[in-house]
Amino acid sequence: MHGDDSFWKFCGGRVSDFELGLAENAAKRAQEELGIEIEILDKKPFLLHMQKETPEGALDVVLVHFLAKRIGEIKPGKDIKDWSWFALNNLPENLAPNIEPVLKHFQFIE
Repeated sequence: MHGDDSFWKFCGGRVSDFELGLAENAAKRAQEELGIEIEILDKKPFLLHMQKETPEGALDVVLVHFLAKRIGEIKPGKDIKDWSWFALNNLPENLAPNIEPVLKHFQFIE
């Protein structure tokens, strides 16, 4: 868990380095948040559009998800409140809204 809510979510965040591609930014986030390297298994990402309500109004958000393999042991960064691995048949109820669509897209669940 990270951020200002209590959802379980994938590591990620805003693109911070526009000189890097999306896959490289994803690898950078995995390193910063979880202390791991990743190997992207499918260079074609799953894109998901959502709207987030902010005090200033609705904000369009495009989430980019890559299927990746973890390399190394988890060493959570300072911004990570909690982390865990969950069995696919025992996911927690407080998942971020993008988790189930991503797991379905990559055919981990039906």
